[in-house]
Amino acid sequence: MSVFYIIIGLLALVVGGEFLVRSSVALSFKFNISKLVIGMTVVSFATSAPELLVSLQAALDGISDIALGNVIGSNIANIGLVLGITAIISPLAIDKEFYKLNWPMMMLVSFALYFFLKNDGKLDAIEGACLFIGLILFLFLLIARSRKQNRVNVADVDDSLAVVSGFKITIWLLIGAVGLYFGSEWLVDGAKALAAQVGISDYAISVTVIAIGTSVPELAASVIAALKKEKAISLGNLIGSNIFNIASVLGLTAMIKPIVVDSPKILSTNIFWMIAFAAVLIPLVFIPKRFIISRYKGFVLTGAYIVFIYLALK
Repeated sequence: MSVFYIIIGLLALVVGGEFLVRSSVALSFKFNISKLVIGMTVVSFATSAPELLVSLQAALDGISDIALGNVIGSNIANIGLVLGITAIISPLAIDKEFYKLNWPMMMLVSFALYFFLKNDGKLDAIEGACLFIGLILFLFLLIARSRKQNRVNVADVDDSLAVVSGFKITIWLLIGAVGLYFGSEWLVDGAKALAAQVGISDYAISVTVIAIGTSVPELAASVIAALKKEKAISLGNLIGSNIFNIASVLGLTAMIKPIVVDSPKILSTNIFWMIAFAAVLIPLVFIPKRFIISRYKGFVLTGAYIVFIYLALK
């Protein structure tokens, strides 16, 4: 039954997240918010909602290991699994802009998370607020740079949502809210039960099973695009997702309920895996062929991810 709860929980989160994104974008159009702001803020926050609900549910249930493991595991999976497999299918050309702002911000929030947790063994409301305020400032800077450079990517914003009726938006919001609420409950309950059945920690389950599960929609979309020889994935989007996971998901969760470090592996091992996967992007992008994530680099990332999963489940 535990596996069943995990599966239906993930499905409910995927459905709920999709409807929340649609309703949020449609509602934003109703308020005449520009596509640039919608793409960089509304879509980003809405797509982080499944991870936020899972972490918040876990924190409220007193299972901080799942709250932290969900984010740390997702950040590792975004680079090791999603980027790795996509590059194996189709090598990726990297925009020179990626290391000027997004990558330094990802490293900044990653190290900030480590120092906050290392300091007193928890992420409290003030520290969560610092992370979240940092994210807001980062978004303002991103929007300002995009407008100044006239290089706006709003491909994620569907223009057809501008003419959706208020009734349909309300229905979508309700479906999204119900899917996210029950999906997070089922997923957390299933993870707790599975951990007890197989004799491993809640944290090990969260950093592997839950993290991979929440990365599946992004992985599937990237693989399909790569197979079609379309632009498979934006490294900027992946880095942005990692920033949001730490600053928004953990930041908001800690503001509601402090997140306590229970598993020693969080600070002794796995957070360093997360930082290492983030840091290795710079040498991968520059050596030997600049601004290309080739197939063999994809194999390196995927291989490293498999090693991480093996060690996490030991």
